[in-house]
Amino acid sequence: MNYETAYKELALIASEIETESVSVDVLAEKVKRASDLITFCQTKLRSTENEVNKIIKQMENQSV
Repeated sequence: MNYETAYKELALIASEIETESVSVDVLAEKVKRASDLITFCQTKLRSTENEVNKIIKQMENQSV
């Protein structure tokens, strides 16, 4: 799974919940899946941020 796929699925789940098109029987399942997707996206964003910061530091060190 990649960030874009996870984000799209998360947006779809949010839309379904907001429009109340999710039955009560599957609501908990959807909320759990949304929670997992949020965790995945947050982890991916943190990882990307760390990698970008690492690259910037390397570039700064090369400039000196």
